[in-house]
Amino acid sequence: MAISRNQLVKELEPGLNALFGLEYKQYENQSAEIYVTESSDRAFEEEVMLSGFANAQVKPEGQGVTYDDAQETFTARYTNETIALAFAITEEAIEDNLYDRLASRYTKALARSMANTKQVKAAVPLNQGLPTTDNFDSGDAVSLFNTAHPTVAGSFKNTLSTQADLNETSLEQALIDIAALTDERGLKIAAKGVKMIVPSANQFTAERLMKSEGRTATADNDINAVKSMGMIPQGYRVNNYLTDSDSWYIITDVPNGMKHFERSPLTTKMEGDFDTGNVRYKARERYVFGVSDPRAVSYTHLTLPTILLV
Repeated sequence: MAISRNQLVKELEPGLNALFGLEYKQYENQSAEIYVTESSDRAFEEEVMLSGFANAQVKPEGQGVTYDDAQETFTARYTNETIALAFAITEEAIEDNLYDRLASRYTKALARSMANTKQVKAAVPLNQGLPTTDNFDSGDAVSLFNTAHPTVAGSFKNTLSTQADLNETSLEQALIDIAALTDERGLKIAAKGVKMIVPSANQFTAERLMKSEGRTATADNDINAVKSMGMIPQGYRVNNYLTDSDSWYIITDVPNGMKHFERSPLTTKMEGDFDTGNVRYKARERYVFGVSDPRAVSYTHLTLPTILLV
């Protein structure tokens, strides 16, 4: 259905002082603080987790060496989605407009819709990867944030065993848990937290925890260990598309974690219809957000009950 003159009555009136509703500011590309972007040249991309080897064994004198088998443990699949939106304007509406060009204004609105959709899509793994919702699983077939990600040697967790609000104690425990992460065969991997992601409601707490010289909410003359030790060197970032106001996330330095595959960049097209004279505008792109190694991100939330084992 095309935008007609009946939908733009005021825009056609002489003496109209201003038009508004399409000039709002928008948040920057916040997903870039979470994801590494890679190009894609197919309908889907797959990344395979390899197990490596367990600890070496003592070789008794005169006996043979112990052999170990590496294996593929799981596959993370990224299926590209096509995201598109269009609008049409009647020939008469374009002819009779007395102010700036309709096409210019509404193409900007189209671009804004596409950008907002991308940020909403990027937040889905963080918003939906909880054991309670379980609407986004990692490649190992359990929720992205879980206390029992299966491995060859057992399991690992990327969320606190007992959920807690963002505070000094819970932040330190999350960093301790990250340092204790192991690979698929149970070997330590020396992981560290590098960046915190919080919703806007948690930014004030994050600011105090990350930047105060002394401990927060105490009269003791103790230093802020997280700050003095440089535990989260890239600080925190606010993501306005997180739906849980109590949530907080830590991005770790584990490679091949949160990824954004781009199959086709944003393109716009315009064409006219010979019969009606309507002009149609379309925006389209293909991409997907996901995760390969769930060790790359940690999650905590206030009201979530103790995480169930899957």
